[in-house]
Amino acid sequence: MTAPSDVSSLVDDSAVDLVMQMMAIPGKSGQEGKISEFIVKQLHAAGIDDSHITFDTAHKKSPFGGEVGNLIVKLPGTKRAPRRLLMAHIDTVPLCVGCQPYRDGDVIRSKNPKTALGGDDRAGAATVLNTIKLIQKHKLPHPPLTLFFAVQEEVGLIGARYVTVSKLGSPKLCFNWDGGPAGMATIGATGDDHLHIEITGIASHAGAHPEDGVSAIAIAAKAISTLVYDGWFGKVVKGKKTGSSNIGVIQGGDATNVVTDHVLLKGEVRSHDPVFRAKIVDAYRKAFELAVKSIHNAAGDIGSLKFEATHKYESFRMEPDAEVVQAASAAIKQIGLTPELKISNGGLDANWMATHGLPTVTLGCGQSAIHTIEEHLFVDSYLNACRVALLLATE
Repeated sequence: MTAPSDVSSLVDDSAVDLVMQMMAIPGKSGQEGKISEFIVKQLHAAGIDDSHITFDTAHKKSPFGGEVGNLIVKLPGTKRAPRRLLMAHIDTVPLCVGCQPYRDGDVIRSKNPKTALGGDDRAGAATVLNTIKLIQKHKLPHPPLTLFFAVQEEVGLIGARYVTVSKLGSPKLCFNWDGGPAGMATIGATGDDHLHIEITGIASHAGAHPEDGVSAIAIAAKAISTLVYDGWFGKVVKGKKTGSSNIGVIQGGDATNVVTDHVLLKGEVRSHDPVFRAKIVDAYRKAFELAVKSIHNAAGDIGSLKFEATHKYESFRMEPDAEVVQAASAAIKQIGLTPELKISNGGLDANWMATHGLPTVTLGCGQSAIHTIEEHLFVDSYLNACRVALLLATE
């Protein structure tokens, strides 16, 4: 079959049927078995045999376990050119389980009022899957291709972090589909460190002998107050350096008549500058250390601190003239949209792809209000994402 001059014209409403089927399949992080099985069946139906389809063992390295690893499809090209990679994650947040997608004019929503839609990121996965289905159906010429369906993105970019890189085939141009409109191309994202802080105080009767106790809650409050006062909490701006920090979890205490002797705090520190991010973490460490030393009981006893900072993912940034950015921008322009280059303050699978030496542009595919029961998918934007993907997969 002769390929049309504009292959993007091959995208039609069958792509909408595909994404609605995929959103209806449950698959929260760590439970991607059913959606993986669906994708493999679709690949088989498109004429791709098992010799090109593999799973890696990323789930075995995950702290959450999991049913399956990343699904990777590695295809030879019909023409000589550098290998291209198309990817999206296939897990959803738990709020999406039970989704009942339906089309409501120019958007797709869930009929179940208690669930999110799962457009994040079934729309991205459907974009990638629809692309290979069209290539196979119309026998479109294409360079060597790798399709990467990542698991456990929502719980810390686990699939991308622990992917077996050798299975990806050394792609030269990499594209990831996730949130936002089809004209958006994210070319950089922040780095993130996770904070795990445990404070141990001294318990005592809060009514009879409060002076014998050391309150872990008081220590935590003093440390956080210091961080806020000194400008290290929330949005952090020190000269030209910027970042953010937050304590999002505080757990401790069982009764009002006991001086609390243990508090657990969890938080995060973000910055595009890894050196500055380390400074924010250090400010947290010092604030908690000083708070522990400054609060004591009548006998002069103090509490203790366990402070752990764990690297979640590193920041990255590509230049607008990078080849992969130029390729993405050209495809967006070809379908009549204006590329919007963005730097994100959130984490993406692309963070770990960049760390693996595979700079990756993240493109939008129409999701909106993700992780809420108001989530919806803009059909036109999703179809435009499918058009962009087909152009990128066929050069």
